[in-house]
Amino acid sequence: MNNFTYHNPVRIRFGKGAVASLAEELPADATILMVYGGGSIKKNGVYDRVMAVAKDRIAGEFGGIEPNPLYETCMKAVDAVGTAGANFLLAVGGGSVLDATKFIAAASKFDGGDPWRILSEGAEVASALPFGTILTLPATGSEMNGNSVISRRSTNEKLAFGSPRVLPVFSILDPETTYTLPPRQVTNGIVDAFVHVMEQYLTYPVGGYLQDRQAEAILLTLIDRAKAVKNDPNDYDTRAAIMWCATLALNGLIGCGVPGDWTTHAVGHELTALYGVDHAQSLAIVLPGVMRHQRDRKREKLLQYGERVWGIRATDEARRIDEAIARTEEFFRDTGCDTRLSDYGIPESAGRIVAERLEKRGVKSLGEHSAITPSHVAEILKLRA
Repeated sequence: MNNFTYHNPVRIRFGKGAVASLAEELPADATILMVYGGGSIKKNGVYDRVMAVAKDRIAGEFGGIEPNPLYETCMKAVDAVGTAGANFLLAVGGGSVLDATKFIAAASKFDGGDPWRILSEGAEVASALPFGTILTLPATGSEMNGNSVISRRSTNEKLAFGSPRVLPVFSILDPETTYTLPPRQVTNGIVDAFVHVMEQYLTYPVGGYLQDRQAEAILLTLIDRAKAVKNDPNDYDTRAAIMWCATLALNGLIGCGVPGDWTTHAVGHELTALYGVDHAQSLAIVLPGVMRHQRDRKREKLLQYGERVWGIRATDEARRIDEAIARTEEFFRDTGCDTRLSDYGIPESAGRIVAERLEKRGVKSLGEHSAITPSHVAEILKLRA
């Protein structure tokens, strides 16, 4: 197992009625800009609960953050920070709102020219506004990590950045706030969390025995609760399990000391930027292709995954791997995500187009072995036509 440093000081408030703890979490000198999405928090009562606790502290509001948050919108929010005189941000919503708030926090303090450089060039985030979050859609793990993904409409790009300076000060997680989510968003959250785990788990053995078991526990819980939430959407324990799985899937813990892949996310971001598919839908398309294309390099972990997660114990190893991939794709479909490019009307030329975009951006290789080239990406997407 590799040496590692784990740094995650985010305070978590989890459980029924946790929004009421907001008053205790806000800094005494906070002048707040509240950031949210399309207005669902006003329909599900979360907005009113926040206002009941912090109305006198909120100097301004910025709504309208998109499901794939746009740079152009975030920059308007940066202007709103100045107008409100805000020194603290409060993100209320799902992962997209939280990701946008991280970029707004960084961009508001950025003195290196166009803040897009944070994403396009990896410019350093030297400082950022502090912020807290109230999560209403479990999926991205953004409530407990320093990662963010932002799209730019003018260039059809979707890029990521990460910095410990955009870790939330606190995150409030009340599973009851997820009861009113549309089924599609619940599905997307489950698939997103599942693939986050797979990106850190399905690589090659390095002696991370505990990390493997932790990852498998999250995968098994998501598989089990995906069925349960369909049968009873208002079961608190099921909602709580899904929410906590999504947080642990990408708070850095299961990735400590082990390699990561992240090819599926890199390619999925391109599909979302080009064709507008939901983030989780793009992952459901790409992951089975990566698994199949990289089956030799991932052989040991694929066999382990098939046995421990899906109970596959066939004597023939090739058959076991085939079945593990098939069961993964079947899980995505049963949960509610289609898994082929054609399911979303995406043309077969997508593989070539994505490969060209990666090459243009200077991406030479992806994957845990840095062995997946842009031409391999085209091959992977060809498998997903």
